[in-house]
Amino acid sequence: MRRLDSRAAGFEAAFASLQAAGAPDDIEVQAPVQAILSAVREHGDEALLDCTRRFDGWTPAGAGALEIPRAQLEAAVVTITPAQRDALLAAAERVRAYHRHQRQESWQYSEADGSVLGQRVTPLDRVGVYVPGGKAAYPSSVLMNVIPAKVAGVAEIIMVSPTPGGIENPLVLAAAHVAGVDRAFRIGGAQAVAALAYGTATVPAVDKIVGPGNRYVAAAKRQVFGTVGIDMIAGPSEVVIVADGSAPADWLAHDLFAQAEHDEQARSILLCPDAAYLDRVAERMAALLPSLERRVIVEAALHRHGALILTRDLTEAAALASALAPEHLELAVADPQALLPHIRHAGAIFLGAHSPEAIGDYCAGPNHVLPTARTARFSSPLGVYDFQKRSSLIGLSAAGAAALAPLAAELARGEGLSAHARSAECRLERP
Repeated sequence: MRRLDSRAAGFEAAFASLQAAGAPDDIEVQAPVQAILSAVREHGDEALLDCTRRFDGWTPAGAGALEIPRAQLEAAVVTITPAQRDALLAAAERVRAYHRHQRQESWQYSEADGSVLGQRVTPLDRVGVYVPGGKAAYPSSVLMNVIPAKVAGVAEIIMVSPTPGGIENPLVLAAAHVAGVDRAFRIGGAQAVAALAYGTATVPAVDKIVGPGNRYVAAAKRQVFGTVGIDMIAGPSEVVIVADGSAPADWLAHDLFAQAEHDEQARSILLCPDAAYLDRVAERMAALLPSLERRVIVEAALHRHGALILTRDLTEAAALASALAPEHLELAVADPQALLPHIRHAGAIFLGAHSPEAIGDYCAGPNHVLPTARTARFSSPLGVYDFQKRSSLIGLSAAGAAALAPLAAELARGEGLSAHARSAECRLERP
């Protein structure tokens, strides 16, 4: 894990390399992904069955076997342990309660001449949710992607998730039922994205695809954008922690580990103005690392993309954190509210040492689908607003049209669009 000092020579270059790390790069997979997309678009279910045999290692009896019966989703809620069921239901309710606050309503207002202007907010008709199912299964991703869509009023939600060897994860199926998935399919990878984008005889086409995935899924989402909407192109997961030395060193060691255990490309970075505290965190990490079940992955991630950075003060630490624009930003300081105004860019901000990113991943309430690779500079967490669209309302009265037509005609002729001008001016004539 790198040690950097913001006052040392060469820091700017080293920090720039941290900023550049993590950007999604799908150049190597573009060609095979395009081939899969084309195959599914041209051959539909036949291509899905072929991809399932080749990539997931099982042979469906037919296209109908790709769909998971609704009864199986319901049964999964009973088969998981009572503790798992209670946790799932409690997390779902917290996520649902939070996202209800994001719901937007239609509005309009009337002008003095009787003209009406406004905005109509309506939900999407059908959404596809991709749930990873390769190295690990993520029931939390089901809740975070499906529940805001349901709160938004989406009429139908289609879930796709790979099942290596044809084996489903009961927690994922239970989460699908709890969250309100309408139909679920045993497909993953670029072929699942293609099925959702183009539709097949078995899998219905959707209006938008959301949910994280591997490089192939990310590349596929990028290529089908325009045919359907997408949420974002997700890169490796990342956490940046700003600390003042007030939190137990073990806590922050575990927070850095929690992010690093996702995969070898994950980023874990700690910023602090106290050199002795950085030393304590490093010592505790070395002591705790051998006990981790995913030690090999954590070590690789920390070696490639981890950093402990000594800063001049907390203000500089906050500025550097904003420059990284991380997916997760923990303010592990005594007074996080005082530091908050110095933060401009982050997907989710965790206030205080008692607010670890790990709890946010599962049950705090806000969405854990967040912008990565510095896209928090211009993107937001997944939310209800991603499943609603807005239409402008323009209802001019005769007096309103009379007042605005000359303005529109003048501007239209300035652009050389005389038909536009005449369209406006004819409203001045008596019908």
